[in-house]
Amino acid sequence: MELKDFLALIHPALAVVVVFPLIGMVVNFAWQTRQRRLQTAGKDKSKIPPSVGPEHVKLGRWLTGSVVGLTLVGLAYPIFEHILSDRIWSKAPLQVAFIALMFLDTIASLVLLNMAKKKLWRGVFATLTGAGLVILGCQDGVFRRTHEWYWSHYYIGITAALLMIFALAIQEDIYKDKSNRWRTLHIILNSFAVLLFVGQGLTGTRDLLDIPVSWQKPYIYTCDFNHKTCPTPAER
Repeated sequence: MELKDFLALIHPALAVVVVFPLIGMVVNFAWQTRQRRLQTAGKDKSKIPPSVGPEHVKLGRWLTGSVVGLTLVGLAYPIFEHILSDRIWSKAPLQVAFIALMFLDTIASLVLLNMAKKKLWRGVFATLTGAGLVILGCQDGVFRRTHEWYWSHYYIGITAALLMIFALAIQEDIYKDKSNRWRTLHIILNSFAVLLFVGQGLTGTRDLLDIPVSWQKPYIYTCDFNHKTCPTPAER
């Protein structure tokens, strides 16, 4: 394996080491928080400590940041590999500058979203963060598997990241809404997000099997993927 092949492993390595353990902790705290709330509402004395709620919120923020960061890492590798291999900086320097600014804008928007308290600004920064991910995902070099969008690592990942951003944006509203409509929406959407993360584990594993290392690409890409055939190697 060459250096570029090891760089391609940063994204899945971060997913395994950072994001998926965080998902497990957030789900665990979410379950305990709900159980404690139901027990308290039923006038029962709960053995679950009250600290589970704040811990769930804190870890949820960390999860959103980790998912967005992981998505940016996953997009950065194919985008900049395409820029370097096709020398895009010499053909379209403004496009390269725009891409770099979009990465910075997305990161800055996420930081500001974490700091924002007012609903207006939370909506603005959440929109900018999500738009940044979508715009970067539309750049050349990113493999989207659009013909199988329902089983695409890219589309599932972007959807999961957008749901995490939305969950962070409505966090203040959840605690202010006495009707629990925001809380119910939060539970439904994040339950769906957990299923998407499971799909990410499956599709990510599939893509790791599909993507050849750099020295194999000239040979692998001469194959006919539709008919699952490859040219017969020439005899020496």
